[in-house]
Amino acid sequence: MHPIPELSPLLKQLRLSGILDSLEARNREAIDRKLAYTEFLSLLIHDEVARRDQKKLGTRLRRANFRSQKTLEGFDFDRLPTLNRAMIHDLATCRFVEEKVAVLIAGPTGTGKSHLAQALGHAAARQGYDVLFATQSQLLSSLRSAHATGTYARRFSQLVKVPMLIIDDFGLKPLRSPEDEDFHDLIAERYERAATVLTSNLDFTEWGEAFASNKMIGAATLDRLRHGAYRVVLDGDSYRSLRPTTEKVKAPASKTAQP
Repeated sequence: MHPIPELSPLLKQLRLSGILDSLEARNREAIDRKLAYTEFLSLLIHDEVARRDQKKLGTRLRRANFRSQKTLEGFDFDRLPTLNRAMIHDLATCRFVEEKVAVLIAGPTGTGKSHLAQALGHAAARQGYDVLFATQSQLLSSLRSAHATGTYARRFSQLVKVPMLIIDDFGLKPLRSPEDEDFHDLIAERYERAATVLTSNLDFTEWGEAFASNKMIGAATLDRLRHGAYRVVLDGDSYRSLRPTTEKVKAPASKTAQP
């Protein structure tokens, strides 16, 4: 009698139903290669562990809220000849996540700041870290909504605890009260407790200008972000530049003189 139909409900009961996906193939492999029972069992267990790891990764990537699945493998280093590749690959080891420090990425529009930040987040997710990606506007909007619905403490706690928080487009819109206070409180609570990645079109010397209404809060916030932080500058042409057109430009129609 074929044992798999009997095994199916038992494996489901033990929450090992994923083994069924590779059981037939592994059984044939064990017969062909004349594997010992322990070797056959080891193959099945490794398959199950790999399946669970992949499922966990998929969950982390969904929760991360990335705009797209940008990875370091797809990052065009050739466009940025002055970029320190060794440093970027070192950051991709996610040592900075364990160090609980910030990564500050600055550069003109279209140079790949968001791509790089998401690629570091993707690397962190593959290494088992929870990640959350949000633009500055999205982040502050979620905190405003939490204030309005009485869920601020819970939302704030979630943002504080996530091991890697990516804030894209910092300073794109000026921070005004009370948003600057919320932003400061978040950075202050994460300081030396979790890693934060920020991207900005502003030069590092201009980051204080993002705090439009309270320079003192801005100075205190940036002081925490800068302490022990890794700084990355992307200097190059925008990859969003218009492609040369292959169509002929039509000459404007001449105006006919009115009688």
